[in-house]
Amino acid sequence: MPPLPILLLGFAVVLGAIIVLRLHAFLALVAAAILVALLAAGEPAAKVAVVADGFGRTAGQLGVIVALAAIIGGAMSGSGASDRIVRGFVNLLGERRGAQALGATAFVLSLPVFFDTIFFLLAPLARSMYRTTGRDYLKYLLAVSAGAVATHALVPPHPGPLAMASALGVDLGTMVLAGIVVALPSAAVGLVFAGWASRRMTVEAQPLAPGVPDVPAPAVLPGLVPSLTPVLLPVLLISSNTIVATLRTAVPSGAATWNVLTPLTSTLGNPNVALFLAATAALLLYWRGQRPSRAELARLVESSLLGAGAIVLIVGAGGSFGAALQLADVGSLVRHFIGAGAQGTGVALLLLAFAVSVVLRTAQGSATVAMITTAGMIAAMIKGVSLPFHPVYIATAIAGGSLVGSWMNDAGFWVFSRVGGVSEAETLKSWTPLSAVVGTTAMVTTLLLALLLPLR
Repeated sequence: MPPLPILLLGFAVVLGAIIVLRLHAFLALVAAAILVALLAAGEPAAKVAVVADGFGRTAGQLGVIVALAAIIGGAMSGSGASDRIVRGFVNLLGERRGAQALGATAFVLSLPVFFDTIFFLLAPLARSMYRTTGRDYLKYLLAVSAGAVATHALVPPHPGPLAMASALGVDLGTMVLAGIVVALPSAAVGLVFAGWASRRMTVEAQPLAPGVPDVPAPAVLPGLVPSLTPVLLPVLLISSNTIVATLRTAVPSGAATWNVLTPLTSTLGNPNVALFLAATAALLLYWRGQRPSRAELARLVESSLLGAGAIVLIVGAGGSFGAALQLADVGSLVRHFIGAGAQGTGVALLLLAFAVSVVLRTAQGSATVAMITTAGMIAAMIKGVSLPFHPVYIATAIAGGSLVGSWMNDAGFWVFSRVGGVSEAETLKSWTPLSAVVGTTAMVTTLLLALLLPLR
């Protein structure tokens, strides 16, 4: 069967299984991977083995990182480090700039912590600020969302960016740096939109859903520097490896210095090592502040890992799907999008990646699934193709698309509504356009960077 029908059929299976049959994304992606592999040319048994190999390779690369990131999030929540960072930004910017303080806090905290955890942590503080000021409740909630969704979609160790970096062959340090560069203007524009929407919509905090806390539990909070350590440590270590490797090539006159630094940065900057050190720091912070028993510490780690397990399965299944698409030679489809080798601008390819991600996000709801599936498809298309820019820009374009089209089939929609105490109609008028604004800004930023700073 030709590559295009195989690609479209695999795409349809993913959407149909998730939307119509309500299957878990893991099953949907594995089913699509097996079907695509069987339709490709070759011996059936060997083709099915490619599916398993793709799963194992992807899960092996990313599984430890996702698990450690989940532990960091749980430990920071339990230790009060997250609350301490919020108060640090409020003290720095002042209560009159409460929205900016919440947005900056969400941006920093969501570097290693998942979106729903960030929103659970910061929504009570938004309510507290609203009770103090009597206004701008929607602005506070949207500020939290803008900062959190930008890094969640663009910066490792979140599973979507991790999977995209793996599928597209992007160095993780490069993905971190480029993700932050693209996420900053995206979050900033989202914050501007939050102020605009707040002036046009009067939203009052509604009673919270059962089980949602109204204010954080009082506790003795750790210092600001120890609280920031689990967040900034992995970013600095992973980025240092990329920076030293780049300088080693760009500045050969400093070869003696780079030869000394490279073994150190390549070890400490390994994502598994960097995240392990950050998780250790987060757990030590939790132990020092709360003095938990061994059983309590074990429960915190176990509860964190339970959520990480499902994410690893989805990420691995995405790797299977990507491997199957490569087997079907869908790479031949991309030639006309980027012209002859590096002579084309590649803008059409970035727009294609963005559009496919938008369709997947709108159709099935999960930004992570949209990123993983789209990255697998595009990676198969560009295999062996000379790009006019660094493939990291394909990843950031996909990430931007994964933020567009969030509505009632998205878990984040309901987290915003239920935890924030906002009606469904108000959520559609605020959360949905906010995520689209953040995602579109990420795409525009990506296009500018790809044209002006291709990093080839």
